Amino acid sequence: MNPAPAENLFLAVDQGGHSSRALLFDGRGRQLYQAVRPIVPRRPDPTRAEYDAGELWISIAGAVAEILRAAPKPPLAAGLVAQRSNVACWDRTSGEPLGPVISWQDRRAWRMVEELRTHEKLIHRRTGLFLTPHYGASKLRWCLDNLPEVRRAYEEGRLGYGPMAAWLAGRLAGGAVRGADVVNASRTQLVSLETRDWDRELLRLFGLPRGPLPPVVPNTWNYGRMTLVPETPLALVSGDQNAALFAYGELGEETAYVNAGTGAFVLRATGERPVRPERLLAGVLHDDGERVEYALEGTVNGAGAALDWFAEEYGVRSLLEKLGGWLQEAPASPLVFLNGVSGLGSPFWRANFPTRFVGAGSLAEKAAAVVESIVFMLAVNLEEQARYLPTPERIRLTGGLANLDGLARRLAELTGLVVERPPGLEATARGTAFLLAGRPAGWERGGAPEVFEPRANPGLEANYARWRQEMAKELGWHSR
Repeated sequence: MNPAPAENLFLAVDQGGHSSRALLFDGRGRQLYQAVRPIVPRRPDPTRAEYDAGELWISIAGAVAEILRAAPKPPLAAGLVAQRSNVACWDRTSGEPLGPVISWQDRRAWRMVEELRTHEKLIHRRTGLFLTPHYGASKLRWCLDNLPEVRRAYEEGRLGYGPMAAWLAGRLAGGAVRGADVVNASRTQLVSLETRDWDRELLRLFGLPRGPLPPVVPNTWNYGRMTLVPETPLALVSGDQNAALFAYGELGEETAYVNAGTGAFVLRATGERPVRPERLLAGVLHDDGERVEYALEGTVNGAGAALDWFAEEYGVRSLLEKLGGWLQEAPASPLVFLNGVSGLGSPFWRANFPTRFVGAGSLAEKAAAVVESIVFMLAVNLEEQARYLPTPERIRLTGGLANLDGLARRLAELTGLVVERPPGLEATARGTAFLLAGRPAGWERGGAPEVFEPRANPGLEANYARWRQEMAKELGWHSR
């Protein structure tokens, strides 16, 4: 794709854990307009996390319509990025949803996943992912088994199911789902990393028919014309974490990219070759139809989700505002937090893990321990990635939790790496616009990043050692 002139406009639609956003950029990366619609996940029990599909769609449609009213001319192209492991079921004739959108945080089908443990190595080898209920396959099986509307649509030959992003792309571009982009499709755990297509053996293991799945297509592809502005093609669909890496231009293999929101994700670009790790994720970073790029990824499920848990558990309002002071004031404390919120991601892979504090402390010290648990799990994933790639020169930290100076500072202190915090923390939409604009060399970075230099912090290092011991004890591991 050739870079587009700076005067062209690009629409980025970002469907996230707490809001749906639409943003308009020019061809150099300047953000012109933004529209935001909040969404609230439903949590009927500790294992479930879902969205009302109709309300989620209304939030996106409203944000897009607001931006298009403000735009001085139709955007040259639009892109959609979304939470990667969310899934949906829909009517293929009308595009109407047939049940809730089930979040990546959802673990309702964990028992079915446990029944497949003997196939775990095969699944990891085929997909680059670990067997966990966070991915979409078990959720789709649950829908087929438990939602009468879904079963009826299947029997009548009108069922569509798969990544939420595929369904949303269809709604944005005329109603019919034309394809599932390879990044979001991969997070169903039904796509082969080698063929980048639905895998017959994986479908058989999960008991899912191939017919309702849309074809797997590149991220950059003709998904159709936008319903609200037919002059604008929907030209890109991807995952939120993947797009965020491109927010400030082309990637460097010497940088570790951390995007911290509801979950926190550590990604390293590996170029045109997939790396095959033991306890981490390997997957497609971006497919433009001509070149496929890959990434090595670590995932922390309980980042913003853990802070939400803490705020609710202890009745703390406006927690993020209070954390700034608490992270400065909290003295070194032997209190550590075993963070099982939404289950353990890499490199532990434990869907059900007890969430608890070890030790006693004040409310501020407990809040600091929750933040430190996020830093600890990021550090573990960086150490795991160093088994396969050279140690990075820096960490680039983005996402909503990057606003916490105390988190950024602790991450630098514990890892011994410089942490750069760019001036624009919401990286997902910027990265989408960069890809839509043809990856221009003159992409604006919005100013110099704020830098957190590594320094010694014996108290934090002692807590990290204590946390690792407690985690190993809880998991039944020998400390590594």
